[in-house]
This record gives sequence, C-alpha cells and structure tokens, in this order.
Amino acid sequence: MDDLNTLREELMAAVNGATDTAALEEARISALGKKGRLSVMMKGLGAMDPEERKSMGQALNALKTEVADAIESAKTALENAELDAGLDADAVDVTLPVRPQTEGRIHPISQTIDEITAILGEMSFTVAEGPDIEDDWHNFTALNIPPDHPARQEHDTFYLPGEQDGERMVLRTHTSPVQIRTMQNGEPPFRIIVPGRTYRCDYDATHSPMFHQVEGLLIDEAIHMGHLKGCLIEFCRAFFDMDDLPVRFRASYFPFTEPSAEVDIGCTREGGQFRIGHGDDWLEILGCGMVNPKVLENCGIDPVKYQGFAFGMGVERLAMLKYGIPDLRTFYETDLRWLKHYGFSALDMPSMVGGLNR
Repeated sequence: MDDLNTLREELMAAVNGATDTAALEEARISALGKKGRLSVMMKGLGAMDPEERKSMGQALNALKTEVADAIESAKTALENAELDAGLDADAVDVTLPVRPQTEGRIHPISQTIDEITAILGEMSFTVAEGPDIEDDWHNFTALNIPPDHPARQEHDTFYLPGEQDGERMVLRTHTSPVQIRTMQNGEPPFRIIVPGRTYRCDYDATHSPMFHQVEGLLIDEAIHMGHLKGCLIEFCRAFFDMDDLPVRFRASYFPFTEPSAEVDIGCTREGGQFRIGHGDDWLEILGCGMVNPKVLENCGIDPVKYQGFAFGMGVERLAMLKYGIPDLRTFYETDLRWLKHYGFSALDMPSMVGGLNR
C-alpha cells in the first residue's frame, strides 16, 4: 500500500503539472495507457492470492478512477485556457482605421474587346472561339492563301517543331481559322465575331509577337457590299462615340476576300497633335471585303446561293487610338503604374446585354 500511495502522488503530480493538453495526454498514457503504470499493476493481480488480489484490486480501481477524473478535470481547464489565449491573440481592435486596399484595374485590351463585342453583339453577332495552334489547311490553304505567300514564310510565322499528319503546326497568324471551322461545322446563315490572340514574327512600337484581333463573318443569301459598309460605318462611329465620324473604304487586296477594302477614318495631325474625326487626313484601322467564293467552296458552301462579308481589326491598334496609348509594347510590360493610368474600373466595363450605350 505504501507503494500505491507513492504511485498516486507521482501520477497526480504529473496530471496537475501538465501545462498544456499535449503534456496532459502524455500523463494519461503514462498512467492509463495499455503499457501505463496502473495498467501494468492491474495485469499483475492474477499472480496474487485471493485476499490480497481483492484488496489490491479495489485500491487500484479507486486510484484509476481518481486519476481519470483528475485528467478529465485538467483537460477541461487546459482547453478553456487555450481557447481564451487564442481568442486574445486573434482579437481585433475595431477602433483602428481600415487597412488601405489596392483597387484592381481592367486592362485596356480587355476593355476594348468587351466594347467591340458589345457593339457588334447589338448587331446580332455571336462570339466564336477556336484553338491558338492551327494546321496549315485552316490557317492558310482554306483561306485561299497561296503556297508562295509571304505569310507562310518562317520570317513571318511561328512554326512549331515536328510534324503532325505530314505538316507543321503553326501559332495562328489571325483568327480567320475560326471562321473556317464555323462554316465547316454548321449550315448558313452565319453571323459571328472571333476575338482572340494571334501570333506573328514582329516587334516594334506598333507590332508585337502576340497581339489580339477581332474578326467578323456574315454569310447569308443576297448579302452585298452595302451591308458590309453599313455595318462597319456604324461600328466605327459607335466605338469612337462620334455620330459624324468620316469613314471611307479604300480598294485593297486580301486572298480570302474579293473585292477587298481598307477602312479609314478621318483625322488630323496638324500642329503635331493627332485628333480623330477632324481635318482632311485619313487613318487606316481595319480590313474587310466580300468573302472569296473559293473560301466558301473550301468549306462546302455553295457560292452561287450564299455570299457574305468578313472584316478584321487589331484590338491593340484600336485601344491605342481611342485611349491615347503611344507604344504597343507597353501593353505587355506588366507595369502596375501603367495599368493604374490606362486601366479601367470594373464600373466602366460596358454592359454585355443590349450592346454598348452610346
């Protein structure tokens, strides 16, 4: 019994001396675990004579209950103390001023794409998308671009290493392949716009190896050049928010349209200042034309029954003109000071429902 009293004192000292729940758990295991001191003594009862086993068993059970109760009481106290300490550490002083937070800005490219989409969406154009990596047929051949065209040369186009199905894949040089895929996979009429990234080997103040385009395609019966002109004149005036913006169509050449035209808007450069909509000078902003019958044939569309128009514009170019950004390369320099100056609040984003308010 003297040994039992000594054991009791040692076990209770370990329980009462635990400063946290981890130390208390160690004391519990040491006393009541499978190999704990009380558990070992309980297993030794079988070697005693009946009278001694009875008295020792009762004493051990009483001590086991006392230690377990002490452990449970200490556990509750320690858990409450740890909770109070955590609450004190996480306390917030509500009298302090609010921490300043940086306001995010919409990139001018995103803003411009959404403005273009809103305007053309009001004209019932829908958005179509396609892969950035294209095969030769979709990117060149189907668009009536001949094998010796400069756009097929490596100094102008990014080709991927290796071949697939006997030909090299390319980073698309325009979003026109999406027009081909749309015409191949559906039935006329079509009325789509294709915003997306494009890639060409070019880099200077007005060119970038990666840039963004928005192309449009309308295919239906009895479509003519007048529909194309009306669509693009209305678009230009809505985008630059000028009802009287001068717009002219100048004859040009593209392999995938015939006839083709460049679209110019009126401007002035007098006094070293560039202004849109004033003066007697002109600035080219996009290309367009009636879809070449060969392109329709390549997509399995009867060019006798159907015809239409297509157009394409550089997003960065339009953003530079509208928002006075002098160098295209700054679009991709990830300068937060630049974005703070030229970026837009989310509240400035155009509504995608019902078009762009003019």
